[in-house]
Amino acid sequence: MAAAALTCLFSTLTCLFSTLTCHTCLFSTLTCLFLALFTPTVTSRRDVLELGDADFDYLASEQDTMLVNFYAPWCAHCKKLAPDFDKAASKLKGTVQLAKVDCTLHVDRCSRYGISGYPTLKIFRKGRDSAPYEGPHSAEGMYQYMKKQTGPDSVSLLTKEDLQTFTHHWDASVVGVFSGEESPRLSEFLKAAGLLRDQFHFGHTTHINLSSPYGLQSEGVLLFRPPRLANQFEDSVVVFEDFLTISSLRRFIRDHIFGLCPHMTLENKDLLRGRDLLTAFYHLDYKHNPRGSNYWRNRVMKVASKYKGRGLTFSVANKEDFRSELEADYGLGSSDSADLPLVTIRSKVGHKYTMREEFTRDGQSLDRFLDHYFAKRLKPYIKSQSIPDKQSAAVKVVVAESFDAIVNDPNKDVLVQFYSPSCPVCKKMEAVYTRLAETVSSDGHMVIAKMNALHNDLPPGYHVQGYPTIYLAPAGRKDAPVRYEGGRELRDFLHFLQQEGNNGASKQEL
Repeated sequence: MAAAALTCLFSTLTCLFSTLTCHTCLFSTLTCLFLALFTPTVTSRRDVLELGDADFDYLASEQDTMLVNFYAPWCAHCKKLAPDFDKAASKLKGTVQLAKVDCTLHVDRCSRYGISGYPTLKIFRKGRDSAPYEGPHSAEGMYQYMKKQTGPDSVSLLTKEDLQTFTHHWDASVVGVFSGEESPRLSEFLKAAGLLRDQFHFGHTTHINLSSPYGLQSEGVLLFRPPRLANQFEDSVVVFEDFLTISSLRRFIRDHIFGLCPHMTLENKDLLRGRDLLTAFYHLDYKHNPRGSNYWRNRVMKVASKYKGRGLTFSVANKEDFRSELEADYGLGSSDSADLPLVTIRSKVGHKYTMREEFTRDGQSLDRFLDHYFAKRLKPYIKSQSIPDKQSAAVKVVVAESFDAIVNDPNKDVLVQFYSPSCPVCKKMEAVYTRLAETVSSDGHMVIAKMNALHNDLPPGYHVQGYPTIYLAPAGRKDAPVRYEGGRELRDFLHFLQQEGNNGASKQEL
């Protein structure tokens, strides 16, 4: 808008100093000024709209479906997301509109939608309340996730060809089979599809004969696993004939969707990681080399079948897709087992293990690794900075290797701040946090600490999505840390410690 105004000013001056009476020039100048003054604040960078307060409600109500990224320019996670968000916007152009809002400029707008960390993504639909985006943050992941937000919740299948085409899909397919359009089970199935459509691929038919080849002769649900993952160790189609409710269907899908050894991708990793998970990472490419991709998967599955029912889920993944994660979370570089699978285990509470022995083609090295794991003989891998030699400052520095010794000291109330070195809010709060530590320094039962959350593994029970995030680990209750949600003044922290601490802080006077 500023550039447009300058252009208009130049045009106006040119006209004023012209020796000719130029009606055309005057008209052009007035038109230019009008456009500069009344152009909406919405701007477009590539295919992503940048929204302001004046045009947000109007544009959101005009879109059938819109994905909005609430961000801050200084946020490192936001900068990392931006290229993928732009790519997803280009792929979704004409289907789903992507937009962004700078929360440092539009504070009220972001507060209205409860934005407390960056980036936060929300889905807006015409005639509905906004909903949180719960999909992956890769370009392909956002594309696939948002594609599922368009079209019907469940696709109607009329013929055998429809069924074959629908189930020949990259992801698993959930197909409901019903006796007619008036079936109460169909109504319940469609409700479930509406709730779960962002996670699963739903279809339905009222032609029961279509399900006969799969052993279903009456109403029920068929779960088709992806054709590329067909194997000799399990059935490709699973039948559900129990009483159908939203809860029972959700449980059935959860228990059977992945099978014995699914293909973990950037898009489905969060669904898989809600459980104890072993993953074999190698050069996996089902689009260009399905036979080679299944070579190592079959060897993993052969071993996995021996440990079925022991609470460990098995998976395979493309090493290149998770390269940065393998390096950052497990210390595994590109030179480690270059042509062989790398095997890791991540427990649902966050403990990590790596198989250091080379993966053998007979599977015996994997067998030994699993024997040690179930016997609890493996030492978890922990990403940690070095433990400081001296701790003379009032605020104690905690690293992953020293977390148990300092924060989990059973006799002390410990307030710990998880921060990022590049976070301006953390830097702004540093003086108050130091004053807090100095205020309680005479109390031997109270510790004020901080930990760099980018360079250290987070302990179980601590969830950090933005910076700074602060928790109190009370004495005697280390398994139940309390998240701090209060103000940033000294009195706010002291009041919180008085209320939530088990000792020490209660002696401090505000």
